[in-house]
Amino acid sequence: MTEQYSVPENDRPQVTNLAHVDVENVKAELVRMHQSSAQVINAEDVELSQSAALEVNAANVNTRQSALVLVQADEITMQDSAAAAVRAEKISMNGHAGAVVAGSVEFGNAYAGIVVSREIRSEKIESIILLSNRVEGNVTTVIDTRGALIAGLVGGLFAGIMLLLGRMLFGRK
Repeated sequence: MTEQYSVPENDRPQVTNLAHVDVENVKAELVRMHQSSAQVINAEDVELSQSAALEVNAANVNTRQSALVLVQADEITMQDSAAAAVRAEKISMNGHAGAVVAGSVEFGNAYAGIVVSREIRSEKIESIILLSNRVEGNVTTVIDTRGALIAGLVGGLFAGIMLLLGRMLFGRK
């Protein structure tokens, strides 16, 4: 059963516990969600379990097996979760992320598109682009500097050969 409701701003509760519901906006000091979804969550502390949210603004976010689109917080802990964009001062993550911007990141087993951080510690991370002052751990990037250079050279060589072949075969005299 799916219910849709919104908590009025003037009736902001201290703790909001949601289970098996869909909501538009949630504002509280502590928000706990289990198998629920929300469009916008504004809280001091957020705990999500098997839930989804479009936008989360909080001081502390803790997720387990959840999907998020945009997360902004001081501290984020994600276990077996996925997020499109994450911005925080400190992030601890196991799961998937599209873009991560943080002061300090600790990855367990993670896959990320773009990671920008002052400091990264990881057991295993696979990323497309990784920008950091300090990296510790096992990091694999899909395209590193050498790979990009080789791909560009091979692509340019192939395009040049095809243009020469085309001129030789179909060129006018």
